[in-house]
Amino acid sequence: MSIRIGIDLGGTKTEIIAFDQAGRELLRRRASTPAGDYEATLDTIARLVAEVEQRWGTGASVGIGTPGALSPATGLLRNSNSVWLNGRLLKQDLERRLGREVRIANDANCFALSEAVDGAARGSEVVFGVILGTGVGGGVVVNGHPLRGVNAVAGEWGHNPLPWPEDDERPGPACYCGRHGCIETFLSGPGLSGDHTRHAGQRLEAPEILAQAAEGNTLCEAALKRYEQRLAKSLATVINLLDPDVIVLGGGLSNMLRLYGNVPKLWARWVFSDVVGTRLVRNAHGDSGGVRGAAWLWN
Repeated sequence: MSIRIGIDLGGTKTEIIAFDQAGRELLRRRASTPAGDYEATLDTIARLVAEVEQRWGTGASVGIGTPGALSPATGLLRNSNSVWLNGRLLKQDLERRLGREVRIANDANCFALSEAVDGAARGSEVVFGVILGTGVGGGVVVNGHPLRGVNAVAGEWGHNPLPWPEDDERPGPACYCGRHGCIETFLSGPGLSGDHTRHAGQRLEAPEILAQAAEGNTLCEAALKRYEQRLAKSLATVINLLDPDVIVLGGGLSNMLRLYGNVPKLWARWVFSDVVGTRLVRNAHGDSGGVRGAAWLWN
């Protein structure tokens, strides 16, 4: 029996999952990522793969999801917040260690793929997966296959400018990418917190803002309404460009259930159509989407 292995290579933990050919989960395990040590990171992945194959007595395909992307020009990993991986030939080095082809994709692409294959967007032709967390990422899946793009940046909506900004949103907060007013600076968890601080003069984290809004705090409620409008405008540009069947939200802020009712009521104002059939849905697999999608890279 051959199996599929998916690996979520994160900054603090490395998770592995194994599926049989029918898509049944066989095993899931986590290990600490040796932060800052590239060779030890490769060793950890090789050890986890070997343990799975020894347990089940068969070889496996290996897919890996990680922040960042492989440069089409050099093959080097770039833009990863696990900085010790940047500038490395991660794919080639792992293939030498494991003795087989390895498929690597951005973790947001893996999330979108997981939800498209057997999650909240199952059966949909075009899916846009959104990560709303410490950062803002995205991935595109078409007919069950992740869209990488010639520049390996398909779905990276977080570093476009906030569309249709209000006067008080210009030029926008500074972004680590060197620009101002990126979508990420408004729609990430720190972005929501920073917006509330600018308007209310009090620093609260995103979960606290949500909780206090539910208790009737008008300043927190105003912050959430600004957030919903910005999310609606930003997703409207995605609909105008991609016209997906489904948009799936992931990341910590996807747990704000009010988004799924409020945002679709707002985005029609900016969508270039007289009808919006796109559905906005919550993820089905939680923070397991990345590791599951990595396995499905061999679908």
